[in-house]
Amino acid sequence: MGKFTANLTWALALAFSLSSPGQAASGKRVTITGELIDTWCYVSQIMGGSDFIVGSAHRTCALWCSAGGIPVGLLGQDGKIYMVLKFEDDEASVANPRMMAIADHTVTVDGTLHERDGIHYLMIDKVRNDQGIVDRTHESAGVIPPFAVPK
Repeated sequence: MGKFTANLTWALALAFSLSSPGQAASGKRVTITGELIDTWCYVSQIMGGSDFIVGSAHRTCALWCSAGGIPVGLLGQDGKIYMVLKFEDDEASVANPRMMAIADHTVTVDGTLHERDGIHYLMIDKVRNDQGIVDRTHESAGVIPPFAVPK
């Protein structure tokens, strides 16, 4: 089992343990502003550096990854990544249509923050403000960043 798969399995196990009635873990109420990101491409940088894995230049890939089950994250203005375990009233899947509709948008959310072993988990209760895609990277990167075009 690869490291990413092991981490994803661990994160899902934590999500289920946080939601089970016998082991309710207390979290901290927070309001966080940041961009909803594709955690796989952000962490692995498989699609390039930080200029290409956020904003409009990465939207299509972020949608594919989310639909494929890759956890969505919130890249906070504080530079931390918050893995989204719950989005509003949908506890079954973070790859729901509402979440995908705001991929790569800068949002302000209210929710509950859980921290364990240096990882930040966020259960979003409400999107307070949706600014849309703020980072319009297509102007500088093009629809496909030059390094991603096969030679």
